[in-house]
Amino acid sequence: MARYIDGFVVPVPTKNLDAYKRMARKAGKVWMEHGALEYIECLADDVKPGKVTSFPQAVKLKPSETVVFSWIVYKSRAQRDSVNKKVMKDPRLASMMDPKTMPFDGMRMFWGGFKTIVEL
Repeated sequence: MARYIDGFVVPVPTKNLDAYKRMARKAGKVWMEHGALEYIECLADDVKPGKVTSFPQAVKLKPSETVVFSWIVYKSRAQRDSVNKKVMKDPRLASMMDPKTMPFDGMRMFWGGFKTIVEL
């Protein structure tokens, strides 16, 4: 069964990790309530800078930051689009969308949607 994945990579100041976790728990709850199948947030553990590219290079990681890699699983792209439309209208996320109150630099975050091609 092919599914659809939204993936995110975010640079988070280590001093803001607790605030980021609180925000992620709240966001994850909203996504799940609106139909996401899974919501996963992961803290970098073994992501060294590369010679050409890497997670740290992709987000222009600063020494006082760490990388968070996240993904949300959906049944399909159509279901993802439907869920995200509802999520973006959810008033519980309004305060999280303000760049001044985000516990990370949203300008260095990157994301995208992916069709699964192998699922074992």
